[in-house]
Amino acid sequence: MTGYASAQHGAATPPTEAESRSAASSQLGIEIRSVNSRFLDLTFRLSEELRPFEPALRELLTGKLKRGKVEVRAFIESGSATAVSEPSPRLMQRLNTVQDSIKAWLPQAQPLSMADILRLAASEQTGTRDWSEDVVPLAEQALKALLAARQREGERLASMLLERIAQLRTLAQQAGPLVPQLVEQQRQRFLERWKEAMALTDGSTLPEAAQDRALTEATAFAIRIDVAEEITRLDSHLTELERLIKKGGEIGKRLDFLIQELHREANTLGSKSAALELTHISVDMKVLIEQMREQVQNIE
Repeated sequence: MTGYASAQHGAATPPTEAESRSAASSQLGIEIRSVNSRFLDLTFRLSEELRPFEPALRELLTGKLKRGKVEVRAFIESGSATAVSEPSPRLMQRLNTVQDSIKAWLPQAQPLSMADILRLAASEQTGTRDWSEDVVPLAEQALKALLAARQREGERLASMLLERIAQLRTLAQQAGPLVPQLVEQQRQRFLERWKEAMALTDGSTLPEAAQDRALTEATAFAIRIDVAEEITRLDSHLTELERLIKKGGEIGKRLDFLIQELHREANTLGSKSAALELTHISVDMKVLIEQMREQVQNIE
């Protein structure tokens, strides 16, 4: 199911005096995005200093999520977007030593630019914070918010599915009475055809024989178009779907299977159709079942 959650946190320990002078305090941020998918697909976008935490984050998510294409983004950012990190004297001395050493071996090497020095200074200050005690708890906080968002969406999906189930029951109830009517109409057609055929002969065929033949043909026709079994199975599948949805829990795969069975019964109903009304009912059922199938694939 779809969902989005984010969480931010400051440093695990209060910054030292040197860190406070260097730049605005850094923040750890975690974002989790989830979109629909039949299976669990995790993607991590972590800043370099947070890459060692990927196994722990993966274990956390796989323990709570079963489906969805999930993207996790973790980053460290300065508290102020306009803050300029001032290089420390120690860093400047180290850079000067390294640059002199490189020049000795590579006279043609370009000297460090102001932008290079500021970038290195920002990296140094970011790396001074220890986030090891914050990453997993912060991820748990974001995951809890994501699960709450998915829970709300799940409730909306459950309401939609129950509405579609009610519509399918109505269509099944409409299909049931049509079969006896169609059989009776077909029997009348057979009788009329036999009467027309007898009118073209010398009348040697007995009316009783014609009526018996018409009844036999009507019986065979009734067997071919009988959809009582399909309607019974449809009702059984709908009852089980409704029970599972109201029960909740990890029901996605079971719902998937039942939706396939519903589609099979609707197809059979359409193949046995001997009237335009039954064809319309079968098509309407398939539309509703397809709408359910698309949503069921998003449910855990």
